[in-house]
Amino acid sequence: MAVGGALAQSVALQGMLGSKALLIVDGTAPKTVAPGETHQGVKVVSTSGDQAVVEFAGRRHVLRVGEAPASVGSKGGGQSRGSRIVLTAGTGGHFMVQGAINGQAVNFMVDTGATSIAMGVPDAQRIGLDYKAGQLGQGRTANGTVPVWHVKLASVRIGDVEVYDVDASVLPAAMHHVLLGNSFLTRFQMKRENDQMVLERRY
Repeated sequence: MAVGGALAQSVALQGMLGSKALLIVDGTAPKTVAPGETHQGVKVVSTSGDQAVVEFAGRRHVLRVGEAPASVGSKGGGQSRGSRIVLTAGTGGHFMVQGAINGQAVNFMVDTGATSIAMGVPDAQRIGLDYKAGQLGQGRTANGTVPVWHVKLASVRIGDVEVYDVDASVLPAAMHHVLLGNSFLTRFQMKRENDQMVLERRY
């Protein structure tokens, strides 16, 4: 049976505006959705405090602000599950997407010029990353040479795609986003068409 509209695969709750939920669906720009309303195939059933009950792809999920996105894999058979990420460029042409590191929600910005995933110390602390146990090195930034901790991330997830044992760097200064660099991107074949980027997992 055909289902109208796109099948949502990843839904995150970015915040609450009164009784409305601020949803990020498949990495798109946040949208306020009131209980009873539907956005891109995601229905908000109810909201309370910092959580919302949503329904999509025939299932109900409880979302909490700041937690990793709920996701439902595609129904195209086991081989296709967890192998494809579709990103849409936002303002300024940047590709932004919400995902998770070691199960903790983060906001990524794709950076093909970054060697590895990179984040500031505040983000590393927030997600509980023991970065000081990593290897201390030096990194060059616009502000000169700074200390950099090189670490391994147990898992990095976007939607229903999860990658394990990923190199990352932690810099002292706070950063607006976690940079999704080549230690993650090179595990995929990357194709860009206009304002859309498709990552297909390499096997």
